[in-house]
Formats: sequence, C-alpha cells, structure tokens
Amino acid sequence: MNRRKILVTSALPYANGAIHLGHLVEYIQTDIWVRFQKMQGHDCQYVCADDTHGTPIMLRAEKEGITPEELINRVHGEHSRDFAGFLVNFDNYYTTHSDENRWFCEDIYTQLKAAGLIEVRSIEQYYDPVKEMFLPDRFIKGECPKCGAKDQYGDNCESCGAAYTPSDLKDPYSAVSGAKPVMRASEHHFFRLSDARCQAFLREFTRREGVLQPEAANKMQEWLGAEGEDKLSDWDISRDSPYFGFQIPGAPGKFFYVWLDAPIGYFGSLRNLAARTPGLDENTYTRPGSDAEMYHFIGKDILYFHALFWPAMLEHAGYRVPTKIFAHGFLTVDGAKMSKSRGTFITAESYLKQNLNPEWLRYYYAAKLNGSMEDLDLNLTDFVARVNSDLVGKYINIASRCAGFVSKRFEGKLAAVGTNEVVMALRGAATLIQECFEQRDFARALREVMLLADQANGYIANAAPWVMAKQEGREAELHAVCTEALEMFRLLTLYLKPVLPKLAAEVETFLAVPPLSWSDVATPLPEGHRINDYKHLMTRLDPKQVEALVEANRESLAPTAPAVVPPKAAESQQRHAEHQQHVAQAAGEPPSPRPSPGMGEGASCGLSGGPLSPEIGIDDFSKLDLRIARIVNAEHVEGAAKLLKLTLDIGEEKPRQVFAGIKSAYDPATLVGRLTVMVANLAPRKMKFGMSEGMVLAASGEGPGLFILSPDEGAQPGMRVK
Repeated sequence: MNRRKILVTSALPYANGAIHLGHLVEYIQTDIWVRFQKMQGHDCQYVCADDTHGTPIMLRAEKEGITPEELINRVHGEHSRDFAGFLVNFDNYYTTHSDENRWFCEDIYTQLKAAGLIEVRSIEQYYDPVKEMFLPDRFIKGECPKCGAKDQYGDNCESCGAAYTPSDLKDPYSAVSGAKPVMRASEHHFFRLSDARCQAFLREFTRREGVLQPEAANKMQEWLGAEGEDKLSDWDISRDSPYFGFQIPGAPGKFFYVWLDAPIGYFGSLRNLAARTPGLDENTYTRPGSDAEMYHFIGKDILYFHALFWPAMLEHAGYRVPTKIFAHGFLTVDGAKMSKSRGTFITAESYLKQNLNPEWLRYYYAAKLNGSMEDLDLNLTDFVARVNSDLVGKYINIASRCAGFVSKRFEGKLAAVGTNEVVMALRGAATLIQECFEQRDFARALREVMLLADQANGYIANAAPWVMAKQEGREAELHAVCTEALEMFRLLTLYLKPVLPKLAAEVETFLAVPPLSWSDVATPLPEGHRINDYKHLMTRLDPKQVEALVEANRESLAPTAPAVVPPKAAESQQRHAEHQQHVAQAAGEPPSPRPSPGMGEGASCGLSGGPLSPEIGIDDFSKLDLRIARIVNAEHVEGAAKLLKLTLDIGEEKPRQVFAGIKSAYDPATLVGRLTVMVANLAPRKMKFGMSEGMVLAASGEGPGLFILSPDEGAQPGMRVK
C-alpha cells in the first residue's frame, strides 16, 4: 500500500460564540473523512484552531471586564468540550493567538513585500475621537436622511428601509461612545491581488483538475473573468489600532486583518503539533516539493478566501498551495434557516445536555452529505425516523437477534465462517464503499451499507435462528447461522466506523477484537473465537426527546427594550461582516475597517425587522407591481462599495437593469439563474453608475445577514406577486 501523507483542516471557528449544529456539518464531515483515511493506514494529520483576533473579540472582552486573552482561553475550552462531545477528533486544536501563527504571518507578509506584492495607500473613514478607533458602518448612528427617524444605523434605516452611506446620516454619532465621528485618513496595507502574477497563477490554479468542485471552479472563473479582463482588485489586509491581533512588522499601530492570519493558523497549529510529535516534519506539509497532500474543508461562504486570497499568498511567499478545497453548503432545519424563535437554533452544548446521542446526528449528517456544495436540511421528523429505522431497526438488530444464542448455547465461541453469499456480498462491497468515502459521498456509502444490512436481516429472517433453537438436532446449523450473522455485523461495523466511532469501539469490545481497520475486511473471525456477552448498544430516538430539545432552545418572542449603545447585535454583525464583505475588501475600496452587511446605496428594499410601518389599505398595496424576475446576469460595479448590477428577466422583450445594494452578502456568480422578486413599476432612477429600472426585495434584521427573496418552485419570470 502507498502510505499517503495528508494534512486536513476545517475552517477555524470564531472565538466569539458557541458551536451550533450548523457548524457541526463541517467538523463532523471532516472528522469522518479523516477517520476513514486513518483506517486505510495513511499518515493523516487533522489540525484546527480557534480564530481569535479582531474588533468583536476586543469589544466583548472589554464589555465583560476581562482581557481578550482571558476571553479566548475560556472560549477555547468551550469549543474543545463541544467538539469532543460530538467525537470530532482533532490531532491538534490550537489558537491563532500564538507565537507559531505570528511567525508564519510575519514570514508570509515579508516574502510578499519582498516580491513587490504589498502596497501602502491612504483611505478615509469615520473615526471616534473619544474611543480613538475607526468605526464600521454599524457603529455609526444618526438621523435617517430620508425619513428623519432617529438613531438609525450608518448603512440603512430600520424605519423606512432606505439605504445610504454613513456620510449621508444627519447628526451622526458613535454607537460606541456617543461622540460625533470625524472623517480621518489612514494608511492601509494592501495585498496586490490585481498584480498580473497573481491573476495568471489563480487562473491556472483554479482550473487544475480536482482542486475545486465543478460548481466552485465555475464560480472562480466567472469571478476571475476571461484572459485579459483582470477583474481582481487589491485586498486590504490591515486594520488600525486599537485592534486585537498581530502588529504588522515595521508598521506601528497597524495590525494584520483577521482574515489574513486566520487561514495561516492552519500552519501555526501544525507547527505546534510537530513540536511534540516525533517524526512529524512541518516542512513536509508547508513547503513545495514533497508528495504530501493538503485538504481544506470549508463553507461555501468563505470560498473566496480559500480559493483566491489564500493560495495566492502561499504561492508568492514560497509555500505550498492546497491540493484540494472542499466546500459545503449551509444547514437548514425543517427547510428554513435556524431560528431562535422556533427553537431550531441549537447549540452543540444544548444538544448534549438534552442527553441526545451525538452519533445520531453524525449518522444523519453523513446520510445527507454527498460531496457537493448543496445545502443540507435537518428534518427533525426524518431525523427520528432514519435513526430508528437504519441504526436500530437494521444495524443493531442483527447483533441483538443472534448474539445471545452464541453466548448461551456455545460458550460465546464462534463457528467457522463459510462462504455465505450475503457475507461475500458484504465483503465485495468494500471497494465501492471505500471510493464513496474517499469522494466524500457519505450519503451513497451509507445507502450501500443499509442495503447490505437489509440483506443481512433478510438472511436472518429466512434462517429464523429462534426457531432452530427450539428444534433438536439443529445446534450446528444454529451455530453457523449466528456466526455468519455476527460476521455480517462485524463488516457493517467496519464500514460505519468513520461515522460511528464510539459505537464501533463498543462493538469491538463486544466482539473482543482490536480496533478495526479497512484491511480487516478480508479476514473473518476464526473458528473458536470467543466474544463477550452482548449488551444493548443503542437506544431508539424518542420523538419527545427532539421536542424537548426544540423547546429548550426556543426564545421568547416578547418584545424587549431597545438596546443602548452599542447594540448587542452589532458585535456579531461585525464579525459576520468579516465573512460577507470579502468582495468589497478585495476590491480595495475604502469601507470602514470592519464593514457590516448593510443594504448599500443601491435600489433594494430591506425588511429590517424593526417597527412596523403605518397601516395601509389594499388600494395602496395594489399600486405595487411585484413580479417574479430571473437574474440572467450579475456583476460587480467598478467604484461602488455596495452595489451589484443585475440584469433581470420579467418576461418583457428586453431585460431590466437594476443596481442593488447586496454586494456585501452575495457573490455575483451565485445569483445567475436564480429567481427573485422585484418592484417592476418603480420609476427608473438615474444613478452614478447608470439607470436602475426597478428594485429587488431583500430582508435583513438585527442579526447578521442580508437575504434576497426567492419564490417557490414553479414560479416563472413575469408572474405577478399578489
């Protein structure tokens, strides 16, 4: 066997919140893949870390009256506990606030600077003279320039839904200190992603066979553009003091932007692991020239950082680039976004405190993961049914029906395993199941396993050992049937082990065998092997347990008093902006140091979640002509911080052009082909960048995120919304 050297990472969770079931989609699937590789006998290192830097960490620590270091140390313990609870077995779970990570950040920056790929330029932003910090849009409040509502955020009005820039606000003030902000220039450091060397490399890298999933590769090519288009712009990689992070060498008061040092944290965690692991050489995995492989598991929302910024940095700083980048979709619960009011925003800690088996969720996620970027839905009714049907009704049932006969009738000793056709089918499926795990198509792997479990149960039902046990002279036949059934159970356990590691360990104890590896497929337990007494291995999932879990996570919908500055939501929105605003940052535009996902200055309508507007009659509503629109094209607008230009088909002879302030939340490539809803009879508006011929509808609220509306399946462009 060719023993591979593999470095595997998951995206770093931010040290400003709890691990929830949405996070676990990524870490469970990564853990399954790593466990599978280790069962193959490969040298596989799985490293991760808490992402610990940035303004939200600094502000939360200040609010709690502790240091940022104390905060991140506490959260690290909470995250480690939750991951361990769901059997996510990192080889090293570290922190980005480490000497190892600082060294790699400074080295990569120095190498990029020496290559002429770092540029310093001045930008202007609002500044809080009392707090002495630059302010993101959501930390600036004032009077809405459209309707005059007081205490509105710097990017959009929650009263009338108008979108604007912070400079448009009347009587602006800092949401941190209450002081009047001033416009101030600051020097920022940019990674020259627009350099011809970066663009040429990224075109080649993103086209390499297998580096990206097909849908991800297509998106990258659309974003990169055709040869000679040079669509990539420079990336702002610095932030001003005060800031919790690493100071840029030779630049007092300037800090590395958290999204620069976060992925570098993979290498920092690896170095920490290598320092205490004999024979593990970090250079094997971090430098080009070796046969080692490096794989990143990430959410599709951070694909840009990992497929563009990260490899470009590595390539031009003398490091190796990723072998493959595996992006996955988001989690919905019962077909909708996780919701605190519905009780479906469930933390890992809450799930475990309700005494639900973590392997139930591991199995359910695996049964839905197919290696694509599709979203995954946790249907709670299906969750109960699948766990009980597959794991208890099919898999565990095999051992529970046969083990007792071996213990009571044959002193726990097995007979010889013959050439039973079901056993042979199980053994022969190893290659296919192996390929499915390798390709991360866990759903197909488990479908194959459960089809085999059906065959095993059919064999037992036909043989009816409980009938044999009552008939004289059939002891040898009973012994053979039960032995072969337990061999089937052993093989099924081997195939399920990456998904159900704790249960597999309990089966190994029951069968009195060493830890199962993939090479054990062809070697049955020998005649005379003694097993231990069978103890029940898994209980059924009671629907009432799921109901209790939902109820425990349900948040009251009772209105709360409005928050005094700074609003609690602003902290999480700031961090959310680190993920959502990467396009604007890459474009080298001068938003606030920590922009928020506001509506922008374009023609889009936000449902802010604020107080309801004055009541209207049906005649007023009927004046709006709302139409289903297909987005036939979406593209960036040069010089616009928040706008995307959309081309919309609403069934007319000529498509409409609409400028929408959704750049912070959407990659244009992901919008093409989607259906949305637009106001079709809005008077055209002449804007700086061209004529906008309508308005798309989007929703936002106090929590992070901006979401365009999507009609149900079957709707067609031009249909009227009534």
